[in-house]
Amino acid sequence: MKLSDIAKKNIISNFIEIIYGISDQEYQKRIWIRCEGPECDDFDETVNHFFIEGDAILEHYQDFGITEHQYRLLKKFREVFDTFCDDNDYPEEFIDTLEWDNITKLAQEILMAFNYQKDSQSFS
Repeated sequence: MKLSDIAKKNIISNFIEIIYGISDQEYQKRIWIRCEGPECDDFDETVNHFFIEGDAILEHYQDFGITEHQYRLLKKFREVFDTFCDDNDYPEEFIDTLEWDNITKLAQEILMAFNYQKDSQSFS
């Protein structure tokens, strides 16, 4: 099955939205820890969506118009995030660690590589 350009754009957009959630500790504290909404999200859901969507994108990254630079950043992030997720389950325990801070910074690098600008209204 061949995806249309619109479908590919939507898939990438959804994936980058997941990475945005990983990049924003205030969002994580508000949603993952305090459950203040209006969004419904948690760390486990984020991890699952990241790997399901991300692995499919990385496997066929050229079909999605991802550059070599973007691909290398995503691949590096995937490796670091995978290792982190193996040993960490509870945001309350890791949200303020240096290791998590490094992951959020890597996620921010990816956002910059994709020229991603979050609508400030979406998570206010």
